[in-house]
Amino acid sequence: MEEFHKVRRLPPYVFEEVNRLKATARANGADIIDLGMGNPDLATPKFIVDKLCEVIRDPRTHRYSASKGIGGLRKAQAKYYARRFGVTLDPNTQVVATLGSKEGFANMAQAITAPGDVVLCPNPTYPIHAFGFIMSGGTIRAIPAKPDADFMVAIDRAVRHSIPKPIAIILNYPSNPTAFEADLDFYREIVAFARKHEIIVLSDLAYAEIYFDGPPPPSILQVEGAMDVAVEFTSMSKTFSMPGWRMGFAVGNERLLAALARVKSYLDYGAFTPIQVAATAALNAGEEATREVREIYHRRRDVLVESFTRAGWPVPAPSSTMFAWAPLPAAYRDLGSLEFSKLLIEKADVAVAPGIGFGEHGDEHVRIALVENEHRIRQAARNIRRFLASGDEAGQKVVSLGAHL
Repeated sequence: MEEFHKVRRLPPYVFEEVNRLKATARANGADIIDLGMGNPDLATPKFIVDKLCEVIRDPRTHRYSASKGIGGLRKAQAKYYARRFGVTLDPNTQVVATLGSKEGFANMAQAITAPGDVVLCPNPTYPIHAFGFIMSGGTIRAIPAKPDADFMVAIDRAVRHSIPKPIAIILNYPSNPTAFEADLDFYREIVAFARKHEIIVLSDLAYAEIYFDGPPPPSILQVEGAMDVAVEFTSMSKTFSMPGWRMGFAVGNERLLAALARVKSYLDYGAFTPIQVAATAALNAGEEATREVREIYHRRRDVLVESFTRAGWPVPAPSSTMFAWAPLPAAYRDLGSLEFSKLLIEKADVAVAPGIGFGEHGDEHVRIALVENEHRIRQAARNIRRFLASGDEAGQKVVSLGAHL
């Protein structure tokens, strides 16, 4: 039977090939060190779990919840923005709780996209940034991922030459997968550009609290006039080690958030109320709740960069996020990121995420996630050292498609 229209618009899920190979290797007894999926291994802080257990015993909390989030949770997110960024939000109209930032992004795409609308999206980037709009009938025009002068040139060209004119620009800083960062000067340029051309800005700030070097990442909403054009998405998954709890937020422009809330009201009743109450406690705890998580990722980053570099694979040190964006070793660059990732599983018992999964401009890199402890990261480096020392012989069985073209 012919595939359904929306399914046809989605490419094969690149990461599934790596996942299948990983599962097969484990079934055959291999000890795979998994640095692929950005799935935090740290336990959710005890005080958050305790709050969940306390509230869940009240049967009144077992009923349907509020799609846009209970009032206390939205107030806690507004207080977080005031405390962290100096941004004032009305919790009733400028904050919507989402089932993680991924769901929020996808449903915002549903809310604002008409068939054929053009959206400017970085490449490489987190897949939902592009495919949320593709599934909603939109068209993606790729722009550079790095927030520099070339970025501004690219979006100016896109606005002048795209028909129809783009409706939105997607930002993601600190970035997944590249760990690129943006400063307030860059955001000021973006806001001025968006206001001039009447374009929506959707900013993914999921890694706001995972930073190591330099000042904390800013919010685009700190820029004067940003509320006129921007919505920002945050997540509790990494900040509080709560990935499976599915708790995130969209904040900013009232009109855009009203559209998101309306779409969500048809699709869900919000997160389970005890989860929302526990998330409220987490947000109200302030900086103390996130400091330890940040310090653990910082130590892991240092171990990864030092041990992989000594193993013969220089990895640039990310100054934020829980990922390193690593160029393929020179001897394996012709393979491309997917075949190299498969080779690492087969020959080194190490799993990483192929860069091609984040867009075609990511194919010369892989993403390495800091989701194993320091001992396991060092073990991964030892495995990779042996693999690289084996030379090109280890890669002879895998030939890139480009070799036949």
